[in-house]
Amino acid sequence: MRNRVQHSQRHAPGPDLAEAGEAAVRPEGSGGVQSVDRAVTILEILSQRGEAGVSEVAAEIGVHKSTAFRLLGALEARGLAEQAEDRGKYRLGFGVVRLAAGVAARLDLVQQSRPVCRRLAEEIGETVNIAVARSHYAINLDQVRGQAAVTAYNWVGQPTPLHATSSGKVLLAHLDERRRERLIAAAGLERFTPATVTDAAVLRRQLDEALRRGYAVTAEEYEIGLNAIAAPIRSHEGEVVAAVSASGPAYRFSEERMRELAPVLVAGAADISHRLGHAG
Repeated sequence: MRNRVQHSQRHAPGPDLAEAGEAAVRPEGSGGVQSVDRAVTILEILSQRGEAGVSEVAAEIGVHKSTAFRLLGALEARGLAEQAEDRGKYRLGFGVVRLAAGVAARLDLVQQSRPVCRRLAEEIGETVNIAVARSHYAINLDQVRGQAAVTAYNWVGQPTPLHATSSGKVLLAHLDERRRERLIAAAGLERFTPATVTDAAVLRRQLDEALRRGYAVTAEEYEIGLNAIAAPIRSHEGEVVAAVSASGPAYRFSEERMRELAPVLVAGAADISHRLGHAG
């Protein structure tokens, strides 16, 4: 077994750009990357100053006024910048708020779940993680180590496969069937250990079982010697937005032990859901 005690998880576009703006930000070799870097710098300038004119922006980033105008036009087309009608200067647009909302939601999830994760880690004694689905992976957002998990590997920020981890299976199980099948097909069912499920029919049965009992388990499917159990976390709208898991070495965190602790983890997931506004 690799020396890791993991959580059970491993790995709208805006409106079309105006013609001039599209040319300014489309990455094409090093020039495209430079344009993207300049556009980001402009956003930082507007954030710091509140407002700035084309001449100010051009001087700040060291480009001709026409280039600054095209970049600002591209940002404006995306809603990331807007022009103050009375002064002709530019400021940040509300599109920035839309982008920031995605980060704020994740931060809120971590903040609301952290006290519960600490309690679970203390009660269970193993590593507790929070994960969300991104593309065809589960991404770990937070981790708390239990007393027994002295050498736990830090999985925060790491992508983990949906089909081979307990959190991934929970997240897959609560997708609508069409999206679930699309993700399974796109990701493939890569084998990580002899216990990894690589048969789609078997995986579907496991996902159905996870829905029925309210949690999913994995036994050495992603890491040899590593077992894990996960339960769903719901938003205020009732949608499953994340999973909380507990994981530990198979010799200590056996399948029997996981079944015993399932009610504890499910209750913890419900507590986090309640903190996020879920009334169920």
